[in-house]
Amino acid sequence: MKYGIVLLALVLFMSCKNEKNNVHEFNVEYKGALKLIMRKGDVSAKTELINFENKEHFYAIGALENLKGEIQIFDSKPFNTIVVDSALSFDNSFNKKAALLVYATVNKWKSFDIPGHVLTYSQLEIYVNQVAQENQIKIDKPFPFLIEGVAKSFNWHVINWKDGDLIHSHEKHVNSGLNGVANFKEVEMLGFYSDAHHTIFTHHTTNMHIHLKTVDGKIAGHVDDLILGKGMILKLPEVN
Repeated sequence: MKYGIVLLALVLFMSCKNEKNNVHEFNVEYKGALKLIMRKGDVSAKTELINFENKEHFYAIGALENLKGEIQIFDSKPFNTIVVDSALSFDNSFNKKAALLVYATVNKWKSFDIPGHVLTYSQLEIYVNQVAQENQIKIDKPFPFLIEGVAKSFNWHVINWKDGDLIHSHEKHVNSGLNGVANFKEVEMLGFYSDAHHTIFTHHTTNMHIHLKTVDGKIAGHVDDLILGKGMILKLPEVN
């Protein structure tokens, strides 16, 4: 009888432990690389979004096949954007292919109030690194993060690359489709941080790659610059 009770307790303990680990583990993966696009003009598909349709709590950003739009997937819900007749159009399906995709599954997030002195893109990068270290996130590996609240301003673009153009630059990417500056919009931003993936999924001048969607559903795409507003929230994966 005692043996049975001990065995049952051990099984329950291991079950709870495994469940806890499953809740808090995350692993950033990617398909494609910026350097293939920028240096070789390779804009071909590296994966299909349909492969991730059934994943729960799935987060991803990237560029569509042939650089014909931007990928934003928040908690398994796509908010992909393309340019149609010089206007922004949303595609909320997984029926697309990606030339570049960075992704992770995060079951639980931990929230942090962003201090008022953290305003610019570069200040945010420093802050994300600092808070991650303080909360047992290994910064020698890539990790995702969310930013929520009303942004004072942000520069955004949705790429619409010209077929056959093999000369790539960030400026040409921004100007190929739609771009703009928006002010005082409530946003949800999804970013990936790494100091070891320059020219893979971050540009060589930054450790972050960020996309966003506005809560009003009017804009979604790549973030080129930003000024944070008051009371914004940083979210990082909760870890053991």
